[in-house]
Amino acid sequence: MRRLLRVSEVDRSAKVQREAHRGFRTSLIVSGVRCLISYLAIPILVPILGVAGVFAAPVGILLCVVAVLNGIYSVRRFWISDHRSRWMYTWFMAVVFAILAVALVTDVSRIAGAL
Repeated sequence: MRRLLRVSEVDRSAKVQREAHRGFRTSLIVSGVRCLISYLAIPILVPILGVAGVFAAPVGILLCVVAVLNGIYSVRRFWISDHRSRWMYTWFMAVVFAILAVALVTDVSRIAGAL
């Protein structure tokens, strides 16, 4: 796993562990915001505003990309810090990445269908 994440050295300092936890929280917050926007705000606001949903897919794609990048950053930090729960977190983020991949494919197909 270290080779896959390009982690060459371990730093068990408290600072690196705090950064790992901060990255974890950030990626979960971004994923949560994406879900709120994609599944709550857009379905409610699009009919009210009369917009054809043109902005829904690009916003979803952008938020997916940001969530994935933050997730990768935090997984790397967990492995750099040699955190005791690094495997549990890695598997949890793998599930989150799978969900984000499905959302990303859905948003891309929505854009392709609009063209």
